[in-house]
Amino acid sequence: DDEKIFLESFNRHFSRLVITFGYMETPNIPRALVLARKLGLKFDIMSTSFFLSRRTILPSKKGGLPFWQDRLFISLAQNASNATDYFGLPSGRVVELGLQTTI
Repeated sequence: DDEKIFLESFNRHFSRLVITFGYMETPNIPRALVLARKLGLKFDIMSTSFFLSRRTILPSKKGGLPFWQDRLFISLAQNASNATDYFGLPSGRVVELGLQTTI
């Protein structure tokens, strides 16, 4: 399990922890962080920030797809599961960075 975790330190106050999950695994970040703590990493989950991306898809006025296909794709994308819930992250510690994409 320790090969699933990689820590990259940029300076004394900022580092990045990379956790790898397999295709059939359900990502459980809190459980993986417990494993990271057993490997000697020191952190407090309630003072840790988690950065996630959020994409908003907008229909293009002159897109390549028919309007109904644009709307169908956008509806499916909006109904996708929330990344915070999917990864089991504490919602008060998540920062979402957004991007608007026109299709």
